[in-house]
Amino acid sequence: MNKLFSALVAKRVVATVSALLVIAIGCGAGIWQLSRGNAKIVLAANLLARQQMPILSANQGPWTLEEASERRMTARGQYIAQAAIWLDNRPRPIPLAGSNVAQSGFYLMMPLKLDGRDEVLWINRGWAPRNNENRETLPPVTTPNHVVNIEGIVFAHPGRVYELGGGKISAEINKPRIEQNFDLVAEGKLRGWKQAPFILREVEAGADDGLLREWAPLTNGVDRHYAYAFQWFALAFAGFIFWLVSGLRQYKRQGFVNGDQK
Repeated sequence: MNKLFSALVAKRVVATVSALLVIAIGCGAGIWQLSRGNAKIVLAANLLARQQMPILSANQGPWTLEEASERRMTARGQYIAQAAIWLDNRPRPIPLAGSNVAQSGFYLMMPLKLDGRDEVLWINRGWAPRNNENRETLPPVTTPNHVVNIEGIVFAHPGRVYELGGGKISAEINKPRIEQNFDLVAEGKLRGWKQAPFILREVEAGADDGLLREWAPLTNGVDRHYAYAFQWFALAFAGFIFWLVSGLRQYKRQGFVNGDQK
């Protein structure tokens, strides 16, 4: 047993340390991927539970973010189309069937002046594809010029993407503009509006306005996390097997050389 330990560990310090490092990294990354997948499942369950609570009305507010977050809400008002913000580099929420390539486009953020209230509620109206030939050409979208009733789910923000340069907001606030990210607080200060402290992501799928509102479920990507976890655990196992097999071979070679094998 002492000879085996010596052959596997004592005489192979560098190989042993390297194997332990690979095993630690593989197991750590695998556990992290599993935790991310489980966190998405828990988050989706909490979201579903909150959506089953009574529907709120934005016109009967004011509501805080804590009160309204992830709950269903209705809103009645009129869009301020000239203040629209197009959030760039947003992939299609649910890819086209049979396509493995993410289609890039925009989220359309548009303020809604609430009927009967001196308050604005920002609406994520949906997703539209980008013009691949000219990025500055905005998708053709229909905006009602009358009071509308919409329903959606409350979120703190529409999601963020990596942005270089600190995200400076354009000074041209009287016409639609393209931005990488949406800063609710900054928009309120820039325009001097009284705003709801959250955004409403519209859920109506039947409106023929040029926007897609088939939102991806929060559990989207869980299978990918589990697949990554399997790969990391497999790497750790492979590292252990390589260390063990190479050590046993060295042990057997030493046995032959020393005349221990007959």
